[in-house]
Amino acid sequence: MKSTGVIRRIDELGRIVIPKEIRKTLRIKEGENLEIYIENETIILKKYSAMKNLNDFAQTLTDSIYSLLKNNIFIMDTDNVIAATGELKKKYLGKPISETMENYISRRDSMLEKYPKKLKITEEEEEGCYAYSSIVANGDAVGMILIFSKDESLTGSEEQIVKIIANFLAKHLEQ
Repeated sequence: MKSTGVIRRIDELGRIVIPKEIRKTLRIKEGENLEIYIENETIILKKYSAMKNLNDFAQTLTDSIYSLLKNNIFIMDTDNVIAATGELKKKYLGKPISETMENYISRRDSMLEKYPKKLKITEEEEEGCYAYSSIVANGDAVGMILIFSKDESLTGSEEQIVKIIANFLAKHLEQ
């Protein structure tokens, strides 16, 4: 475990303040959930992802959709690409998402880009057509589904598919 050298006092309500520099480094935003673990006499705070437990399920889902659409498909939580299928799978699977994608998720965006345009999925940009929809479970924006094509234009069908998948995953998380 790495020491930061920061010491904080617990207030009368049992709260502590996590320094801004640490929150920025770990990409912890206001209103985000943290999971609390105890190990011996150590308290561990970890960013909570409702999508974390869906990795295998999400990968099976993207593989199934890919068998029909033959386009790149990504499922993201608020931090990382947790499932990917298609030619870009190795490039993006497990990688941190870009601030742009984080913003789309937090704004609960849904979009279809029919004509090739640049999109910053992680820190790298790709040019292509895409459709995405945020996943909102229990009132919280928890992730996103993205269909991305480098070669073909997308239609309203792909836009509907991402919305259906986002809604399906949200309902699955709410159970």
